[in-house]
This record gives sequence, C-alpha cells and structure tokens, in this order.
Amino acid sequence: MNRTIALLFFIIPLLAIKQLNAQEKETFKKHGFTLNFTSLDKDFDPALKARMVETFFIIYPKLVKEYNKQADKEVNFVIDTAYKGVAATGGGRIVYSPAYFKNNPGDIDVVTHEAMHVVQAYKGRSGPGWLTEGIADYVRYKFGVDNKGAGWTLPEYKTNQSYTNSYRITARFLAWLESNGHKGIVKKLDNSMRSHTYTKDIWQKETGKTLDDLWKAYSENPTI
Repeated sequence: MNRTIALLFFIIPLLAIKQLNAQEKETFKKHGFTLNFTSLDKDFDPALKARMVETFFIIYPKLVKEYNKQADKEVNFVIDTAYKGVAATGGGRIVYSPAYFKNNPGDIDVVTHEAMHVVQAYKGRSGPGWLTEGIADYVRYKFGVDNKGAGWTLPEYKTNQSYTNSYRITARFLAWLESNGHKGIVKKLDNSMRSHTYTKDIWQKETGKTLDDLWKAYSENPTI
C-alpha cells in the first residue's frame, strides 16, 4: 500500500475520534439537579469547564429556590464555536461562545446570568425585554460568585440613562428599589412575567408610584 494512503488511513480515524470527543456530552448530577455539558471546541479549557460546572451547582439551586421552584431540573450547556455572541438561552439549553471566554476567562458569572434565564422561563409576550435582562443582571449582582474577578459592576447613574436601557442599568434601578422601601419587588415582577400577568400598572400597585415616578425618584438620589 502507498505509504501516503496508509498514513491517511491512520490519521483520519484519529481526527474523527478527536472530533467525537470534542462533542461528547458529559453529565453531572448534584443537589437533585442535572447538568449536561457538551463542548464543540476541542481546545476548550478543562479548568474553565470545571469552574462553569461548579458555578452552576452553586447558584442554580439558589435561584430555583428563590424565584421558581418549578424551573427545569435538567439544564444543558453547549460550547459552540459557531456562536458569535456571548451566550444565549432557550428553554433549558444555554449556548456559550468559546471565543468570548478565551478573551474573558474571568467572567464566570455569565453562567449566573444565563442560568437565571432558565429559571425565568418566560414565554412569548410575557413583558418587556429590558425587564427580562434587567432582572437577570440584578440576579448576577446579588448572587454572582466572582463579579469582582471579572471586573463586573453596576454602572453609576447618569442623566442620559433610562430604565429601558436594560441589563446593568436596569439592574441598578432594581437594586435601588429593593434597598429603598420596595424589598421583594424583583420577585413580584419576575413572577408576573412568568405568569403572563405583567402590565405597567404593577409598579403603581406594588409601590404606590408609576414607573416613571420611581425612575424620577431614583435619578434624584441614586445611591444604593
């Protein structure tokens, strides 16, 4: 047999095995929850994978207990080289970008934010997207295991901001509400989104003020 052909017969199966191993699903179980971890990146850092798994089992049971006891007991993590964002959640499946983690290896609380999306389990037209993301970042602020290590903080208030800016800006507003006479408001908002009962009137009902009035009060004294 031609030496080159023989070598190909040897190499191709090895490449196939390597690719198969990169896509192999690993299953972890703890505290009554299951995490399936699939990496489509053969070079994904095993230490980072271990930290992601550890973070999931630290924060996910807390989030389920705090916000939605009916949340999925089984969650899937997928490290996808084709995904170009940071992370995306649909149902009980979270897709992560290995490129993002390569550039931001300390940002482990992406797991916390995305895990909250699994717990939220909002269906279509449940409420405003800015509130969905604001709640998830508020939860990261409250439950994150290493926000400091990632250099992640809530931004200081600025006059050009709005509660509809989403993510950390909305999260800081929610944190202000929680610490300024409206403790438990995030849980009530979260539940209304999941139960499809959210309307803008909920702010007046739960706080005695409209959303715009609350933002005005926040803007005048934004200390948290």
